[in-house]
Amino acid sequence: MNIHDLRPAAGATHKAKRLGQGLGSGTGKTSGKGHKGHKARTGGGVRPGFEGGQMPLTRRTPKRGFNNARFAKVFQVVNIESLDKKFEAGQEVNAEALKSVRLIDSLDVPVKVLGRGELSKALNVKAAAFSKGAEEKIKAAGGSAEVI
Repeated sequence: MNIHDLRPAAGATHKAKRLGQGLGSGTGKTSGKGHKGHKARTGGGVRPGFEGGQMPLTRRTPKRGFNNARFAKVFQVVNIESLDKKFEAGQEVNAEALKSVRLIDSLDVPVKVLGRGELSKALNVKAAAFSKGAEEKIKAAGGSAEVI
């Protein structure tokens, strides 16, 4: 098969609707837009969220109280089972080391270590935060968990 043999799947392409081709065509005169009105005009049609002049849902729902989204701490999460797979015993695990083995994406966002899985080797882990379970498992394996 060559590139010139490629064709769209059967039924995947349609002929364009030919508007304004006389009364007998079914889409003549007003071209399927009806008579007058906003949607019959060039560039007509309503913006997303417009409800015909009724107060839109986004404006009629109450917006009160405090939302913590602006102030919430955002962490990159790493589980100890991942550390167990990617690092050797006695190795120091910090943000640079985690990025080099692709467990995190950015050095700008702080890292939090969570306790899913088991740790079978002693690691010296340095991170911005630890869950209680992760800290216990790291220390039980003979390693250290240091908050930076």
